[in-house]
Amino acid sequence: MRLFAAVQPPDDVLDHLDLALAMLRRSASAHDDGVRWSARETWHLTAAFYGELPDAATDGLAADLAGAAAVAAPFDLQLRGAGVFAHRTLWVGTGGDVAAMVDLAAAARTVGEEHGAPPDPRVRHRPHLTVGRARPGPRPPRRGSRAATSGGRGGGSGPGRTAGGDRRDLDPTEVFEQALAVYEGPVWRVEELALVSSRPGEGRGGGPLYSTVGTYRLGA
Repeated sequence: MRLFAAVQPPDDVLDHLDLALAMLRRSASAHDDGVRWSARETWHLTAAFYGELPDAATDGLAADLAGAAAVAAPFDLQLRGAGVFAHRTLWVGTGGDVAAMVDLAAAARTVGEEHGAPPDPRVRHRPHLTVGRARPGPRPPRRGSRAATSGGRGGGSGPGRTAGGDRRDLDPTEVFEQALAVYEGPVWRVEELALVSSRPGEGRGGGPLYSTVGTYRLGA
């Protein structure tokens, strides 16, 4: 079974982000925006990735993950800002008690290692939610200066705060970064850590299909 631990934002937080991204997607609806957007049901903040583990290991992993959650106090987070990893992966970042999220991720990672999970190659010091991936292809020709498209704080509309401006000279990743650079979503109280199974290619649009194996209360 392919498993990971995650924090799952509540529906109102996802609604807020979904609306902000819908506005961005609509602005590119007349042409291929060069992005494969992730299905909403896959949105989460990964705490630790465990990879393929035998089914027999799941119960013990779940029990120890519940124990790790129980000693962690609930904390506040919000989705804030955006960026791109490796010119391809589009993500929305976090604000609030990020240090608490990093500590929770470290505890979840330790639990996985104790149950034979391969080392997670990613150091999760920057909690984020992946919303899409740029399709491979050439960058569009630049017809103007970056400064001419930078926009300003408060220049956008809709939920959160977004930067505006003429983005015709930018590639899809740059458009995304500018549009969501100053995004701020609602604050929520993180009270649970989830263990999730993943089946690649079985979800909507050929993406992964996620199923929650269990949820564990923080500070229980």
